Amino acid sequence: MNKEQIALRKKSPVQVKNKKASFEYFFVETYTAGLVLTGTEIKSIRLGKASLVDTYCVVVNGEMWVKNMNISTYFYGSYSNHEARRDRKLLLNRREIYHLAEMAKIPGYTIVPTLLFIDQNGRAKLDIALCRGKKQYDKRQTMKEKEDRREMDRAMKVYV
Repeated sequence: MNKEQIALRKKSPVQVKNKKASFEYFFVETYTAGLVLTGTEIKSIRLGKASLVDTYCVVVNGEMWVKNMNISTYFYGSYSNHEARRDRKLLLNRREIYHLAEMAKIPGYTIVPTLLFIDQNGRAKLDIALCRGKKQYDKRQTMKEKEDRREMDRAMKVYV
């Protein structure tokens, strides 16, 4: 990702993060994918009514799908409202899908959504990452580094 892409994500009015993913996994590669959504789903996402907890991606018949992603039903929707936890198709290049499918076959690797956001054109995008699972001692190390950063920030505020 370059600086322009990161800046656009920060400007996005909606940012649904999978905070647990960075604690549970090491990110090897990241990709940005489009989502195939219905009308009421995009309205719920724009209201911030989505969750990436316990979501994962799989490749089925050469197509990438996100499983277990929760997009709450739209409050003002009628009979045409969507299911909250249905499988949703991701839009990636064939080459990217093939590469991710091959890497996900390796034991210890998985594909996890990390961020759901709205781009500058008003479309919902999903950042996914090819991840390798952390061991218990890796998780402790991550917590220690986070605590150290927090203490340094507190110390800097005291001196300033």
